[in-house]
Order: sequence, then C-alpha cells, then structure tokens
Amino acid sequence: MEELDDVLLIPPKDKYSSQERRKKDGSVRVVHNPHHRLRVIQRRINKRLFSNQNFVSWPDHIFGSIPNQKFEGSKHPKDYVACAKVHCGAKSILTLDIENFFGNIHVSQVIKVFTQLLKFSPEVAEVVSKICCHEDYLIQGALTSSYIAGLILFDVEGMVVERLLRKNLRYTRLVDDINVSSVVSDYNFSYAKTIIEDMLIGKDLPVNHSKTKIQYSSTVPLTVHGLRVGFKEPRLPSDEVRKIRAAVHSIELMAKEPNYKTTHSYRRDFNRCMGRVNKLCRVGHNQYDKLLLRLQKNYPLPSKKDIERAIKIVTKLEVDYPTKQGNFWFAKRFYLAHERLNILQRSFPNVAYDLRFRLKAIKTVYE
Repeated sequence: MEELDDVLLIPPKDKYSSQERRKKDGSVRVVHNPHHRLRVIQRRINKRLFSNQNFVSWPDHIFGSIPNQKFEGSKHPKDYVACAKVHCGAKSILTLDIENFFGNIHVSQVIKVFTQLLKFSPEVAEVVSKICCHEDYLIQGALTSSYIAGLILFDVEGMVVERLLRKNLRYTRLVDDINVSSVVSDYNFSYAKTIIEDMLIGKDLPVNHSKTKIQYSSTVPLTVHGLRVGFKEPRLPSDEVRKIRAAVHSIELMAKEPNYKTTHSYRRDFNRCMGRVNKLCRVGHNQYDKLLLRLQKNYPLPSKKDIERAIKIVTKLEVDYPTKQGNFWFAKRFYLAHERLNILQRSFPNVAYDLRFRLKAIKTVYE
C-alpha cells in the first residue's frame, strides 16, 4: 500500500517523459514513457487483471496488444494475423480508423470499465484509473493503455457485432483499426458504417475520415493489416516476400565482410531480418524454412568486448542481488545477461559456462 501511495504522490509532470516518433505517413506520434515506479504498478495491473484469463476473457472480435486466449486446451492467437484471418474469403471490406484513440478516452470512461465491467468499487476504480491515465486521459506509452482501449466499448460493441452478424458481416477491431467484411461483391456498407460511427460518437471517439476506405475484390487485392485476405488463409503481399528475400541476401553479403559479424550494427540488422523472416512462419509461407536456414548460417558472433560487457553485467547483478532482486529493472538486466551469454557461447563457450554458473546463484522474483 505504501508503494501505491508513493506512486500517487508523484507530481504529474514527472509521471511520464515524452518522446516523438515519426509514423509511416510522415506525421509525428508522441509516446510517453512512465516513471519507473508507475511502470511497476501498471505491469502488475496487466499481469493480475488484463492478462489473467480467469479475470478477463477477451471477446472474439478484439485483437492486438492483448494476450492469446486458451479454450479447451487450444490457443487462440490475438495478433494481427489472427485478426486478418477472420476476413479471409471476403469480397468487400470496409475499414475505419479511430482518430487519436488513446487521447480521446477520458478518465470517466476508464472508471466505468473498472466499475461496470470489472465490478470494482467506485473508490478502488478511481485510484486504479489514476494509475492508468494521465491528466484525465488515456496515454500512449502507459503499459495498461492498450488493454483498457480494448475494453472501452464493452457496453456497446457487442451489440453492434450482433447487428452486423445478422447482415452476414464480419467485424473486428485491432486497437483503433476497425474492419467489416462481406462475401458479397461490391457490398453497400452504408448501414454498417452508420451504426459503427454512431457507436463511436456515443463514446466521444471521432472517426478519422481520411483513413476510411472500402475495398472491392473486383478492383484491388483485398488486404487487412497489410495481409492479403482473398484466400483461405492470410498471405503476405508478393512484394513483401520479395523484400524479405532481399533482406536475407543482404545479411549474407554483410556476413562475408571480415569481422563484421561481431559488430553491433550487424547484430541489429540480423535481428531485424530474423523478425521479418518469422512473419513468413506466422502466415505459413513455404519459403520460411529455406530463408531461416540461410539466416542460421550467419548468426552474429561475439567480440572480446562482449566478454567484458558480460562480465560487467553479471558482476553488477551479483552486487545488486541482495537489495534489488524484486525490482523490474533488475529482472530486465538478469534476462539481458542470459541473452548476451547465448551470443558469447558461440565463440567463447568456456567463458559463457563460467558466467552462467555465477548466474545460477541469482534468482529474479519480480512480479
């Protein structure tokens, strides 16, 4: 309780630091980084409430930045690929975007989520909402924001989904991106668009009309979240596969440069390329195994400086262990140490073994 009181006493100007990030369309998005004490509380809220399926069971139409669901022993993914899959086989798609989604969610709406949906007492709901909001609004960067945004339409969205389903329309929302699809060619989405916009206006959520679009299979290949959905399963666009193949080839060329595989820039490019190749796995592309094998032949290698860094991290963990073992940042450094040792082992297995032995005496109990 004392820890919570300390967080609530943090001055508003110190609760978040801000950072500008440029989006793909050239506009600027301001992302806020929570104070480390605030981050600890928000992470606990996520773990104990929003990521706990015994407490929150996420509906079928909500995707993105929420945990995968398990039913009867099988896992149901909640990422963008699973979202796109709902619309596979469609002939017409309506897409709407909620403008400045987080910034338009007022604290009063957040309190309703906690009191009406999660059944918190008004007093508890008000305190938790202060932890999750900043200056009366949800904020981009708070660890709880995506979860709350997923629930903010809890009392109206289900009814809209049912009304659309009666028209044989499929509805999904991935954070602020709404998609509605029909298996009918050149479908008239006027009714669907009206009831969705009315739902959003009722929650004081404006629609970004510049991003509203309708796709028809008779004119363009249909896509949802960058994936083609005119098939039984989502597929990456052919030009994206070509770019991934070119990225793997670029890694192979860089790996031939003397000692370049030991540099941090190569490690960064390799990890980025591996992430793109893993997209092929997620959509079941037949080139995944081949491209993965090519990458695995060119893993980054450690340098002697990596030995110094690894020793420094492990030594610092040993010093901090008695007083900071339950701290979030201690846990982060603990897992970073193991990641560095995985790389170190490729060229210096004896050093990596010795450092792992030292880490065995350290346990992180952060929650």
